[in-house]
Amino acid sequence: MIFSFDLLINAIISGILIGGFYAAVTSGVSLSFGILDIVNIAHPAFIILGSYIAYIVNADLGIDPILTSIVMMPAFYLLGAGIYQVYYLSFEKRGQESLRGLAFFFGLLFITEVSLVLYFGVDYRYVNAPYIGPTWHFGYVDIPLRILVPCVVSLLLIGGLQLLLSRTFVGRAIMAVAQDQQALRLMSINPIRIKRIAFGISIATASLAGAFLIIIQPVEPSVGRDYIGRIFAICVLGGMGSLPGTLIAALLVGVVESLTSTFYGPSWAPAVSFGFLLLTLAVRPAGLLGR
Repeated sequence: MIFSFDLLINAIISGILIGGFYAAVTSGVSLSFGILDIVNIAHPAFIILGSYIAYIVNADLGIDPILTSIVMMPAFYLLGAGIYQVYYLSFEKRGQESLRGLAFFFGLLFITEVSLVLYFGVDYRYVNAPYIGPTWHFGYVDIPLRILVPCVVSLLLIGGLQLLLSRTFVGRAIMAVAQDQQALRLMSINPIRIKRIAFGISIATASLAGAFLIIIQPVEPSVGRDYIGRIFAICVLGGMGSLPGTLIAALLVGVVESLTSTFYGPSWAPAVSFGFLLLTLAVRPAGLLGR
């Protein structure tokens, strides 16, 4: 291991930037798993779907991938709302959401991945944007814009979601549905409708996260598998249903992975980050900002 102050500072900054991306990737799971208690292991597949839509529009029309993903968010919301309706009628309504519901989302993951492979093949795809190549240099500190831009937009996404949950009627209803559905019914609010809205929002975030992913690295259909464990680990580490906790956990995991990759090698990064997760949960089982 070769240690230098320059490497340390750059590793920390790189970890913070990639942690911002992890926060965007995990935000949807924080809603579906942390609040609604729906184990949507297919979430990374929707992120990859968002990546490929950004790629198609960028390749054909030259439109910025982030702008494309923002325009596509309503479509992803409707997709998520429809998936929840099928999930509710087929599993949750019958009290079979535990194992069979998990198989349902695994099937969605498999179908999405296979469909993308059949249509696009297994070649890596990438996008073009003005900020993908340049790097800002501040002395010995290097900040690649292809990571900085997704990080900044990710922070805006987390901030917007937090304002939605804390300052709007629908957001408060989403938080309440995780605690007491009967109380919502007494207020003449349909908890199923609220859960459908929340799940639609969680899938809508995948559109943005997919654009971030293909900006940061080339993608192919199976790339989403690499993020399944990390996404749920960050969700649990931050505290179930806590978006500020998700952000803090994502930044911590990003920094730990970056430091490990820089000084010990990339192969050690997953082991160290999950070890950090286990150590934190041993000290605080509810997560960093869990209730």
